[in-house]
Order: sequence, then C-alpha cells, then structure tokens
Amino acid sequence: MNVLFLCTGNSCRSLISEAVFNHLAPSGWHASSAGSQPTGKLNERALALLASKGIPTEGYHSKSWENLPVTPDIVVTVCASAAGETCPAYLGPVLRTHWGVEDPSHVVGTEDEITAAFEKAYAILRARIEAFLALPLDQLKGDRTKLKTELDHIGHIDA
Repeated sequence: MNVLFLCTGNSCRSLISEAVFNHLAPSGWHASSAGSQPTGKLNERALALLASKGIPTEGYHSKSWENLPVTPDIVVTVCASAAGETCPAYLGPVLRTHWGVEDPSHVVGTEDEITAAFEKAYAILRARIEAFLALPLDQLKGDRTKLKTELDHIGHIDA
C-alpha cells in the first residue's frame, strides 16, 4: 500500500503526514508526500515538532508530485480550502480523499500561539492516520466505494 499525502508546498502538513504514517504503519505500507508547487525546503518548526515526538525525518525533502518514485494507491490532500487555499487535484487513476487541515506555518501570533497551531495540526493528522491504519483494509480493498466512504469520514475527525 502506497499513500501520497499531497498539498501545495510540501513543506509542513504533508511532511508531518508522511512522517507520522511511516512511523506508525505496518511493514509493507509506505507514505510519501509531494506538492503541486513545492517550496523546495521543509518547515523547520514541523521538523522540530516531529523530532520532539520521536518521529524520524531523515531523508525527507520537499518535492514535486511530478517526480514520484511509485504510483500511489491512495492520495490524501491535506490542504485547507476553508482558508482560500487551492487544493491540487492529482490526476492519476487512484483513490482520492481530502483531509483538510489549517496550515500552522501561516499562523501569526505569539510563540505559544504558533506552537499551539503546530500541535493542533499534528494531533489532527495523527488521529486521522491512526483511524486509517485501524480500518479493516483486507475487507475494504475489494470495495473501493466503501473504502472511499471510510477515508472521507476520517477526514472529519478532529483532535
């Protein structure tokens, strides 16, 4: 199972998703992340947050969806359209779902407010990834409609 976490810049939310998924996923499962307009660098706060949670990030980098090493089975967009952000539409023949999360890297405020925004984004993404990994995927893989329904439902889980 290959999962692609996709957003525009591939520097924060998709990175967090990729790292958390790979940290929690069983053997044979793999996540990658990419962006439609990658920034070319990873968000330092996101990297520090992951390190504080004991989640490795070595080897991760901001990359374009045009240079993926494998075709994903599932694409999860994590951009937050509520903030006027345009979500890229991956055009490959894959199962797609949307798990919008506000971008903590755009939060302006005190150090505590910014830290809280990163913690909230992490908590939401982790809860959703844990719910995804708890699905009975052996049963669902033969029913794409039901799997999509379950994945879409997970996108509404809040931390």
